[in-house]
Amino acid sequence: MLVKVFGGFDIVAGLILIFLNTLNPTRTILLVLGIILLIKSSIGFLKDFASWVDFLAGIVFLMSIIINIPIFIGIILGILLIQKGVFSFL
Repeated sequence: MLVKVFGGFDIVAGLILIFLNTLNPTRTILLVLGIILLIKSSIGFLKDFASWVDFLAGIVFLMSIIINIPIFIGIILGILLIQKGVFSFL
């Protein structure tokens, strides 16, 4: 059950990352998503690739509050998060 909740969260976070420059989410949303992704990555203790994807996506969310992130970085991390979320539903 918890894996499916985390998977749904990954899909939503991935979509927001892909459309980061077009949606212009508020700073609060970016802060909350970044912190949750960093907490999720600490659960895996950065031992596998999925934990690193969560960690990097969390850093990108937090950095996007301060600076503009290039579009291709958001698209690459967004696709990886969506893929991770879809596989958690299988």
